[in-house]
Amino acid sequence: MVAGKILPQVKPLSKKTLAESLAVLVTGATGFVGTRLVDRLVRRGDLVTALVRVGKVANPQTKVVTGDLTYPDFDFPDDSYDTVYHLAAAWPGEKDKKVQRKVNYDGTVNLFSKIKDKIKFFVYISGLGAFGDPKGNPIDETSSVNPNTDYAKIRLEAQKYLEDSCKENGIPFTVAYLGDVYGDGGWFKSMMIERLKKGSFKIPGSGKYYRSFVHVEDAVSALVSIVEKNQVNQSFVVTDSSPAMFSDFASFVCSKLGVKIPGTVPTFLAKTVLGSDFVTLLTTSVKASNSKISQICNFAYPSYQEGISAVISEMKS
Repeated sequence: MVAGKILPQVKPLSKKTLAESLAVLVTGATGFVGTRLVDRLVRRGDLVTALVRVGKVANPQTKVVTGDLTYPDFDFPDDSYDTVYHLAAAWPGEKDKKVQRKVNYDGTVNLFSKIKDKIKFFVYISGLGAFGDPKGNPIDETSSVNPNTDYAKIRLEAQKYLEDSCKENGIPFTVAYLGDVYGDGGWFKSMMIERLKKGSFKIPGSGKYYRSFVHVEDAVSALVSIVEKNQVNQSFVVTDSSPAMFSDFASFVCSKLGVKIPGTVPTFLAKTVLGSDFVTLLTTSVKASNSKISQICNFAYPSYQEGISAVISEMKS
């Protein structure tokens, strides 16, 4: 749900259904978070359908649907799902606004049109960028959404579309706002670890801005817990318990890697390389509270220190 907005109650998922294997659809199933979510659901015993693009490989124990949601005539199988996790999205570094809208909004509309009569619960995965610049105020589920980038504005449009459409169709809807997800993969590995090792990584701006991180396995645990605990028509901020300055985060990563602490690069230069939206999202100071999600999910890594230590050990092994 959009923060601060309450939806009317609909019939919850039955306890019997939750106790048994669920039929689950995951979009973005080959992405950094999606891959691990699919693996966790498979281990849990769920019947998972992975939506992937041509050339992508999903968990072999899943049913694979190959297609591109940006095409309205995409043919979706005549299956029903207890839960849909919608992770598919263009990444924040995409500079083409038309591509952002086509993937993040149009793709979401196309998806819902294909499955609205086949689903019992819709979980939308968003990011803290939806809250924009909180001006030093801590973020939680009661905070107002006020995105300050085109990327986050488009994603919020998609969220509101889903919220309204699910309400009209009597489908429970929940949104999870993920913090900066790190782990052995994704942006953390390709944009930070590999560049730190080469000595080519630079901190955008001063680095003296707070970020709210979450280990990928904790992000997955939170998403699974939302469904297991029947948390319908809710919003959840999903981060660890310890917001940290990005410069401190980077320094700690360097200490674990045994490499030199990187220098900084002016924000305007970083934007020319990485894109304005990506750098704005990264350098906006955000301190988020995970008190609500912590009531239904136990985090293995309550701070980045524990999480980074585990990730670097995993990479070295």
